[in-house]
Amino acid sequence: MDLILDTPLDMHLHLREGAMLELVAPFSAAQFAGGVIMPNLVQPVDTLERVEAYRAAIISACGPLPFTPYMTLFFRDYSRAELLAAREAIIGVKLYPAGITPQREAGVRDLDQIGDTVDLLEELDIPLLVHGETDGFVMEREREFLPVYRWLAETFPRLRLVMEHITSAETVALLDRYDNLAATVTLHHLLITLDDVAGGLLRPELFCKPIAKTPLDREALREAVFAGHPRLFFGSDSAPHPRHR
Repeated sequence: MDLILDTPLDMHLHLREGAMLELVAPFSAAQFAGGVIMPNLVQPVDTLERVEAYRAAIISACGPLPFTPYMTLFFRDYSRAELLAAREAIIGVKLYPAGITPQREAGVRDLDQIGDTVDLLEELDIPLLVHGETDGFVMEREREFLPVYRWLAETFPRLRLVMEHITSAETVALLDRYDNLAATVTLHHLLITLDDVAGGLLRPELFCKPIAKTPLDREALREAVFAGHPRLFFGSDSAPHPRHR
């Protein structure tokens, strides 16, 4: 069966800034009606003013192409007033644990200290989007983060929680355990495993984070996607880098 989407959404998209934004935004706008924009710029997007400025820059970079940027805030300690003011301008707040992604030093260092802000997100019905990895051994980072997802889902049962770019069978299983969990999945994690990256000749063009996992993990992702799981969304995780990086 062929399924054609006339106005698809990219639910996890990095458009960067400056010259890189000007270069890559038209490619996304040509294929998608909109995208959920990640906030981990050199200066993280963590105020309403930065959200509005970044949104305007994206729209300008897209030129005549119709594209709706759905903006996010970078997680930090927010006051209720800040979140109330920003609520209509954002689709969620993105949490990055420190040490695992660009602008990683601005990420959360102590997950035990996030409760007050997460409580406000639950109260104000603002989704929390999470890069769910530790800074441990690369193949175990997502699995090691699963207790945090369980804690969030159980402690904040009305919180809308999105597990970003999931890659493992164990994470897929959480979708059916907690009704307040959703997830994004990339196309490349449906296609490749670690063996494609490094099983023969090293193929650096297939390297990505989170790293591709095992055939069993890939099969679990495929089964959930092909079954049409209602809380599983496509997110490309398109994240352009300069060639030297």
